[in-house]
Amino acid sequence: MPDFDERGDGSKAAGAMLSIGELADRIGVPTHVLRYWETRFPELRPLQRSGRRRYYRPGDVALAERIHHLLHVKGFTVEGARKALSGSEAAEPAAAPAPPLDTASPPVPAAGGVPLAALVALRQRLAAALDAA
Repeated sequence: MPDFDERGDGSKAAGAMLSIGELADRIGVPTHVLRYWETRFPELRPLQRSGRRRYYRPGDVALAERIHHLLHVKGFTVEGARKALSGSEAAEPAAAPAPPLDTASPPVPAAGGVPLAALVALRQRLAAALDAA
């Protein structure tokens, strides 16, 4: 099975193996992060060819994407992600979202999941505390 598709544009076919650089670009992490994950997640074992070049099979790619999701999207610690991948029920995110500071504000989530009005109120309280000091 060829590694490239028939279009001739150099893109990989769906089942082709990816190099470490290609996988790093695909999931948006540096290559050293993938090498680190290999030391912490025993399930992530790419093929290593001559010169220790790493080639990730489709299963490895899916696992790396899952690890990325757990660590960078869900906020798990490495240990929590390991437990989640092993199917443990005790796996928890690194930090639970903070409860809103202002319960009267409408639930409009900001980037981190906290209502924007609560963040504005907190900023005003911090500025007043700094002015008083």
